Amino acid sequence: MGTIRMTAAQAMVKWLSVQLTPEGERYIEGIWAIFGHGNVAGLGQALEEIGEAFPTWRGQNEQTMAHAGLAYTKGMGRTRAHAVTSSIGPGSTNLVTAAALAHVNRLPILLIPGDVFANRRPDPVLQQVEGFEDGTISANDCLRPVSRYYDRITRPEHLLTALPRALATMTDPASAGPVTLAFCQDVQSEAFDYPEAFFTPRTWHIRRPAPDARELEQAIAMIRAAKAPVIVAGGGVIYSQAEEALAGFASRHNIPVVETQAGKSSLSQFHPMNFGASGVDGSAAANAASQRADLVIGVGTRLQDFTTGSRTLFANPQAKLLSINVAAYDAMKHGAEPLMADAKVALEALTEGLGAYRAEDADQAAREDWLKAVTHHCRDRSEERGAGELPLDAEVIGAVQRAAPEAVVMCAAGTMPGALKLLWQPTQGGYHMEYGYSCMGYEVAGGMGLKLANPDREVICFVGDGSYMLANSELATAVMRRIPFTVVLTDNAGYGCINRLQTLGCGGNPFNNMYVNCNIEAQPQIDYVMHAASMGAHAVKARDIKDLEAQLAAARTRDIPTVIVIDTTAKDFPGTGIETTAGHAGHFWDVAVPATGHAPNRPAAYQRYLENTAKQRLVN
Repeated sequence: MGTIRMTAAQAMVKWLSVQLTPEGERYIEGIWAIFGHGNVAGLGQALEEIGEAFPTWRGQNEQTMAHAGLAYTKGMGRTRAHAVTSSIGPGSTNLVTAAALAHVNRLPILLIPGDVFANRRPDPVLQQVEGFEDGTISANDCLRPVSRYYDRITRPEHLLTALPRALATMTDPASAGPVTLAFCQDVQSEAFDYPEAFFTPRTWHIRRPAPDARELEQAIAMIRAAKAPVIVAGGGVIYSQAEEALAGFASRHNIPVVETQAGKSSLSQFHPMNFGASGVDGSAAANAASQRADLVIGVGTRLQDFTTGSRTLFANPQAKLLSINVAAYDAMKHGAEPLMADAKVALEALTEGLGAYRAEDADQAAREDWLKAVTHHCRDRSEERGAGELPLDAEVIGAVQRAAPEAVVMCAAGTMPGALKLLWQPTQGGYHMEYGYSCMGYEVAGGMGLKLANPDREVICFVGDGSYMLANSELATAVMRRIPFTVVLTDNAGYGCINRLQTLGCGGNPFNNMYVNCNIEAQPQIDYVMHAASMGAHAVKARDIKDLEAQLAAARTRDIPTVIVIDTTAKDFPGTGIETTAGHAGHFWDVAVPATGHAPNRPAAYQRYLENTAKQRLVN
């Protein structure tokens, strides 16, 4: 067997460049990089030498570079991924938030932070975090609990096992998530005689596990025994490319579908069996179907607290839970009967096994009433508002819906995730929400990554002023790379969403969320238009809802990002009448209310909290 002498860094990037999808493309398309000591000499040289065979992209912040990569892989349905490299110290710890986001959302990404010297000769180096009781610790150990696979490369030959393990984790639908290869900086530059066979191109197939025969038989029996089942569509539907299988299963067997944040748009909003959003931010039609259900069929969902109304939504005492999932950890949640399998394979097997079975007719009138109410709530209220009153967030959503009905909209935190889940009416695949981690600061970088994954679709990023202030610098990257997408920046002068939770949900006094309630000497006057324009984006202030629609149309003509700023009121969804005007029937969200305190609304909020926690089902 022949060998090739090269540095460990050269070997890593050469190996990554020949890991392929079934279509013959690189599985890891390329790498985001900010160089510093710890990766500039070894990986920096290797990446410069390999060029476009494994391209390098420069970002502005390690966390947001990773966010862009995660939005890309989510937009690609986990069929391709990105890598990210950082220096040691703050460069690597900046990756922790993004790794946690990837872990929660089951999204593959390869993180390659530089690490301290394996030989320890210059120990301690600049930025080194020393463990006083453990000499093997570095800052990169912060990434251990938020990585699905973690390794530290302290010898060049470690790559021979670490790299295949990394890709095996990333391409396994049950274990997909972040992989961290902490790469000691001296090892990156050391030479080793690598076997030539190590660099033979390899194709990675994402497997589709078939259901166990016994579990499938049990699942069929559970569905046949049910009169009023409901399907909870999660992100696993999209990752499995099971949209058509879900549509066929729901239609053939007359079972309504309700959606999680990750599963929204697996069916077009106008599919007759799509009853809309489930749970805390759910529609009246979806939540009524869920409350009535005698069988809940989860498909590729973690059944987190928003989906289940903190375990109060599935209220039928006879309700059973069947969970279709590739991961045992998720399939067993809430005492579910598991059907461990790929979503597409499982739905096709169930469709065949159920034959002519059909559930009782779902309440289509409730579904139609909800859709009408959504249209009404999202109307332009310009002529109804008094002088000085600002638009609701729902009006902004309505304007985008009218101006760009085929767009992919995306968001992550604040008011808009709940409002979009309830009110946005997507075509299939027209929705991208990071709500597993609800990570402020994901939005702008995520919009760029999503556009890279969907170059032929219009991408519209909703972001509040709070999230924009947290992380906006990848706008400059998008301008430099000529990645066009549209940012709709709603400015309500603070953290309006948490202010409503604080005051309306938890009965507290307004404090430290809206700028007016903060310990400051003067209200900030932030010109978001000038700020975005200073990074090279086309930026404009929308005068009103009609102007917002016009600006959205104009944005399509540009090859750079467009930022449209519009002032909105903080007194929007939820809790201000949307319960009647939009068919909203959101359920309890368990956010603990203080048992004692001086806020005048606290006693009533605490009483509501006790009443709702008494309804929680701890087992099914």
